[in-house]
Amino acid sequence: MPAATTAVAHGAFNLVGGLWPLLHLRSFEWVFGPKADDWLQKTTGGLLAGAGLMQLAAVADPEGPKHARRTGLVTAATLLAVDLVYVPKGRLRPTYLLDAAMEAGWIAVWLRRAPAPSADGGPRFGRRGR
Repeated sequence: MPAATTAVAHGAFNLVGGLWPLLHLRSFEWVFGPKADDWLQKTTGGLLAGAGLMQLAAVADPEGPKHARRTGLVTAATLLAVDLVYVPKGRLRPTYLLDAAMEAGWIAVWLRRAPAPSADGGPRFGRRGR
């Protein structure tokens, strides 16, 4: 799967996942459990939806897939860490382990997308402009 396709797929996944608690918190809490602070769930949803939108928008830019990759890796790693820490503590329902599996999958897909070399042959990721 090309990086642009991965960016679109992951961006759509993040956008839908972020919009769900914003548009229908009751069904979200039915699956993932009630939350003490609705505002926090909505804030997290908004940030996740924003990350998804940025991944989708990045595809139109030649440098976009590398930005979508970074956003995807950081987002997936953060959500995976939250799932793996708070499910065993009983703070999150075990249904969050389904999300953990998805986030691990996104990380694996993105890590298979090696950064494309720049015009001078050096790596494009982590490199600053001159």
